Amino acid sequence: MTTSSRFSVERILAELGLTSLWTTGPDSWLVLMSRTTRMFAYGSNGIFIALYFSALGFSDFRIGAFMTLTLAGDVILTVILTLVADRIGRRNILLFGSIMMILSGLIFIYFENYWILLLASVVGIISATGGDFGPFRAIEESILSTTTSKSSKTRSDVLSWYVVTSALGSAIGTELSGRVVNWLSHKEGWNNTRAYHTMFWLYVINGTIGAICIYLMSDKTEVSTKRGNSIEDGQAEEAEGLLEDDNNGNREGGSTVNQIPLSSIQTSSIPERPTSSNGVPPALPKSGWKSKLAQISHPTRKIMYKLWFLLAVDSLADGMVGYALTTYYLAQKFGLSNGTLGDITSISYFLAAISSIAAGPLANHLGLINTMVFTHIPSSAAVLLFPAPNSLVMTIILFFIRTGLNNMDQAPRAAFIAAVVPTDELTAVNGITSMLRTLASTTGPTITGWLAGGDRFWIAYVAAGSLRLAYDFGLWALFVGMKVNQHGETG
Repeated sequence: MTTSSRFSVERILAELGLTSLWTTGPDSWLVLMSRTTRMFAYGSNGIFIALYFSALGFSDFRIGAFMTLTLAGDVILTVILTLVADRIGRRNILLFGSIMMILSGLIFIYFENYWILLLASVVGIISATGGDFGPFRAIEESILSTTTSKSSKTRSDVLSWYVVTSALGSAIGTELSGRVVNWLSHKEGWNNTRAYHTMFWLYVINGTIGAICIYLMSDKTEVSTKRGNSIEDGQAEEAEGLLEDDNNGNREGGSTVNQIPLSSIQTSSIPERPTSSNGVPPALPKSGWKSKLAQISHPTRKIMYKLWFLLAVDSLADGMVGYALTTYYLAQKFGLSNGTLGDITSISYFLAAISSIAAGPLANHLGLINTMVFTHIPSSAAVLLFPAPNSLVMTIILFFIRTGLNNMDQAPRAAFIAAVVPTDELTAVNGITSMLRTLASTTGPTITGWLAGGDRFWIAYVAAGSLRLAYDFGLWALFVGMKVNQHGETG
């Protein structure tokens, strides 16, 4: 290979983020592997969970209520586990979550009683929608921000591949699930219910693989103890000065978030935590929800309050038209088989993976906010228009637009949060973010279940699409002019 061709290959690998992914180290690889296997499991059961309950004779309202209560259980788990994650160990929390995932899968294999299954999903970890709403993601993103914080380039690339690999896991899981369930249900002596039971073994196996990955992670994944987790009031006000509003409503003190490339975001954009007069870091606040929020500095909270509200709106919409409910809607409207549903959903996840690869380079050229908004608006419009066509082809095209572009805002959003949140606050912030998003999602399935029972399923998509568009335009209005100081210096 000539020097010029080698340079071209290296440049392509660097642009795609593969170089950063390779150099970041085995801890990050294990996080990505754990997430990929988990999303494989979520994809393998999320496609048929509503169909499975329908086969057991549960009403549409009960199906919607099941998904709502499962998400509520995810909220409780997320709050509790992220509150204690940095004290008792991130890996310990992730390992506990994997064990709960295994136990929940085993219960779904051996029981068909609605209340037992509901209890297992509420206190355990079952993805009722195919999405990742539990405590895993908040802690994993904190780990990735910790393990890549020494490099100005690797964090955003690794976060992008964190999204890409999870989408690939979901795609392979849904494709395999659809094919296997369709094959098993047509075997002599088998039916859909028995085939669904078999697929939950994949859930157990992947939970076990995830647990092994977590066990192999090193101490580098844990939060640093060199910095305290509180900030003095006077120093908080000084730090807030980095993000003061100017007369035009923009933020002064650094580069515009919308203009800086995704790869240039680094934790050094926020000042280091102070130490006391004797050089010892301030003591950790006592445990509890209020103390957890209190240890998040005022400049961080000032930004996150606005973002949390917008994310709650977006998550409410996603909860109303989750992928599990969407496959159920397609099965009802067009009478599609499990195999066909698996093919459609799998293709959509592959499209999401491909588009997520482009999210990093696109954000490097367009900026964080532009990438988040401009890629999400077409996806939101597709949700709004989804029930309109009577043609299966047009309906599937809208579904592909929705899912194909839906994940492109995730890596820029994670990089934005990492830019405005110090490393020792990330677990708390990501935990609250995950909790609020899941909490907002909890009411969605119940609303949709009630509408589906009254032949008003289509209203859920119109409402969800409108809410998603409100999130998009709100994100643009509130954050497009924000500036962040990348070197921790005023002026």
